[in-house]
Amino acid sequence: MKVFTTRNEGGACWVYSATLGGGFVGGDTVRMTLDVGEDAIALLSTQASTKIYRSLTPASQLISATVRDGALLAVVPDPVVCFSGADFSQRQRYDLTAGANLVVVDWMTSGRHATGERWAFTRYASRIHVARDNKLIFLDGLTLERETDTVVQRMGRFNVCLTCIISGPRVAAEAESIVTTISQTAVCSGADPIESAYPIAGGAILRMAGTSVEEVSALIRTRLSFLHSLLGDDPWTRKW
Repeated sequence: MKVFTTRNEGGACWVYSATLGGGFVGGDTVRMTLDVGEDAIALLSTQASTKIYRSLTPASQLISATVRDGALLAVVPDPVVCFSGADFSQRQRYDLTAGANLVVVDWMTSGRHATGERWAFTRYASRIHVARDNKLIFLDGLTLERETDTVVQRMGRFNVCLTCIISGPRVAAEAESIVTTISQTAVCSGADPIESAYPIAGGAILRMAGTSVEEVSALIRTRLSFLHSLLGDDPWTRKW
């Protein structure tokens, strides 16, 4: 993996990770540690979608971050795309101080569904741990296994799943607004994409599911548009 920074209009540090070959192969293990100092602002993203290639050997990634008072860490990667026969696990741990701020997007697709390859990977596992002042505020885990679950049937028409964590005093008002907006929006039969949100202490959890990456991407970009002013620029516009 390579890690590089880009220039932007504001004072935030923008960091992008790029895996060699465009993704993970069997046996790859990546461990990334971040420390965001007081009042600093950092963006962590990816160069493109994280592809997990077919292999008999698992691949894994661990992201561990410490975010200090007044600081903001925004983790907004492109989705994980597991190819047929892929085996991948990811763990993310975020330790926040009392005044720290965090926005994390974690999402995946069914694979190369445009070519008819849907939920055909061997195993996918994701675990997210968020603590503030050493107190757990969010713990989430997802495991999908081809041998033990009828993943295709359970996922139905959906090809994309997304979870977003928003937490901290600098983003609390935006989190509350998102929860209010979604709670007042009627859910129509067959809607695409669909979304839900619920509050946590000082923030919110946002979940989405859709049939296409483009539609889910457009929706999460709208929900997180408040990041533009905090980061000094639009990370999605700048990227493409």
